[in-house]
Amino acid sequence: MLKKLLTLPACRDIELDDPDTFNLEKQIIRSKPFLQDIYLEWYAMISSHLPPGNGPVLELGSGAGFLEDFIPELVTSDVQHRQGITAVLRAQQLPIAGQQLRAIVMCNVLHHIPSVEAFLNEAARCVRPDGRMLMIEPWVTTWSSFVYRWFHHEPFDPYKADWTFPSQGPLSSANGALPWIVFRRDRERFERDFP
Repeated sequence: MLKKLLTLPACRDIELDDPDTFNLEKQIIRSKPFLQDIYLEWYAMISSHLPPGNGPVLELGSGAGFLEDFIPELVTSDVQHRQGITAVLRAQQLPIAGQQLRAIVMCNVLHHIPSVEAFLNEAARCVRPDGRMLMIEPWVTTWSSFVYRWFHHEPFDPYKADWTFPSQGPLSSANGALPWIVFRRDRERFERDFP
């Protein structure tokens, strides 16, 4: 009940996996200066860490964002078709030849990928040797754990034994703790399997 009470009124009756959600999210991001400033900071950080040179940069889960304002040659993508998306694709099966990408970038996407291991294998195959994968993701702290468990609409399980979850919908399927699991809790495994 508290989650519903804290939800923006415009979002209360919309299904999370409805493709129109992207348009509503874009309007919300652009209409709230504080939220827009967060995205501007994230996008500036991501674009400043791209490797030099030419070559395509793939954004996964472009959704409601506007990263293309910072990276003009950006290939935008999502799992559902919508206006402004260059490619409809799934992160675990990228339709890209090996070592073709200068970078893969994403904001709040990794924790929506049902098999992080399958995605990391694809990323390692598609990104050139001097390329990068850059992302902004949720993190597990005492405060974030409280917020994600009690107030957030996405699943959050920092005790999940593996890097997967059942895929039910493109936006509703998630584990907000996955980035922390992969890059902190299971860091040794990550470095071993994906040097």
